[in-house]
Amino acid sequence: MFDLRPVGYVLGLLVLTLGVTMLVPLAADVMAGSDHWGAFAEASAITVMTGLFVTLACANGVSRGLTIQQTFLLTTGVWLVLPFFGALPFILGEPNARLVDAMFEAMSGMTTTGSTVFTGLDDLPVGVNLWRGLMQWFGGIGIIVVAMVFLPELRVGGMQIFRSEAFDTMGKILPRAGEIASRITVIYLALTVLCALTYAALGMAPFDALMHALTTVSTGGFSNYDASFGTFQGPMEYAASVFMILASLPFVRYIQMVAGTARPLLRDSQIHAYLITIAILTVAFTIYRIVLNGDNFEHGLREGVFNVTSIISGTGYASVDYQLWGPAAVTAFFFIGLIGGCAGSTSCSIKVFRYQLLFAAISTQVRRLYAPHGVFEPRFEGRPVAEEVLSSVMAFFVLFFVTLGIVAVLLGLTGLDVVTSVSGAATALGNIGPGLGDTIGPSGNFESLNDTAKWILSAAMLIGRLELMAVMVLFTSTFWRV
Repeated sequence: MFDLRPVGYVLGLLVLTLGVTMLVPLAADVMAGSDHWGAFAEASAITVMTGLFVTLACANGVSRGLTIQQTFLLTTGVWLVLPFFGALPFILGEPNARLVDAMFEAMSGMTTTGSTVFTGLDDLPVGVNLWRGLMQWFGGIGIIVVAMVFLPELRVGGMQIFRSEAFDTMGKILPRAGEIASRITVIYLALTVLCALTYAALGMAPFDALMHALTTVSTGGFSNYDASFGTFQGPMEYAASVFMILASLPFVRYIQMVAGTARPLLRDSQIHAYLITIAILTVAFTIYRIVLNGDNFEHGLREGVFNVTSIISGTGYASVDYQLWGPAAVTAFFFIGLIGGCAGSTSCSIKVFRYQLLFAAISTQVRRLYAPHGVFEPRFEGRPVAEEVLSSVMAFFVLFFVTLGIVAVLLGLTGLDVVTSVSGAATALGNIGPGLGDTIGPSGNFESLNDTAKWILSAAMLIGRLELMAVMVLFTSTFWRV
């Protein structure tokens, strides 16, 4: 019989912790003189009690470590259960959201997608906006742990190539996860504080600096303004670009740097490819803006680097409506969002390393065509790539685009137009944030979509955040066989 107690125990502890953290926005509302704090008090009580009861009920089943089956179930369960409880304050208080809207917002927050169904963000209680930012911050640190510990062990989408990158987690998932998480937390917190201080030094109000630091370092993209990052112009856009890039680099490299060696950070080919891609795209958009849109150099450069970095990292801030730049720019931004950042970071989408492995495999096959008797093998950072890793990467690409097509078709069946359906599927599955078109583009939001579309997009956010295979395996009959 499949033992759910170890999974329930961990989930119970996480739900309990989430309930306790609701006291932070509660305190913020009290300090701001808002009577909205009662919604957080009620939501916190429900969440804490539920987490406590589940933890106590499952406590007798944690004598042994997690099996691979239980780990798959746990990784999906975390991003399914926590958004449900994270949605409670939105239902019990401002903005008095319906279940579908509250779940969409919470799922978007926890998965750091950044799409929103809420309007009037400027006028929401302080605690509500802070809670939106905190959910993204929790989701960001959570996905780093999952990406560095669980997904490599579960051999998901080629992630196993990073299994021995800095930690030997084989067969020791939970014990090592705690050690790794503690190191990540310190670095993640330090980046957040540094980002907030930088924003404040450049002129942001203290709460704005905190809110945007939480959602920048998590590459989440929630803002407490309807205009998103368009509320802030000038040096803040450059600062945001820097921290979005830092957050989308592998956190294992920061851990190694703190331990005394910066060489891995400086020599990582994945980082090189990511930074070069951003540089090329920024130069291209700067020239595009100057030549075709008549922009001046500084403004074209600033808007280019900010929006390119925001979309490629999956943060999803919008400082301008780049759809006004022309069809070529719109098409480019669609594909930029499908690149993603580095593995083991807060960023999302397909990830740079998978493209590197794909190109390495293609190059090897081409060389074998003109030299059939030669011995060629794909390599990553100078090391041969195992066939199982390449197979996993290829399977991921196929599954990603097949799933994208299925989600787009399902959205189309709900009555959405082609642009909204395709870009909505891509932004949810890639956890990017804004889509394209007048409805869900950078100057719009997802509020007006029908309920069925919102549920489909919420499911796509979850599937995309956990690299597809970690969720899909739960729907196979062999998974449940003991």
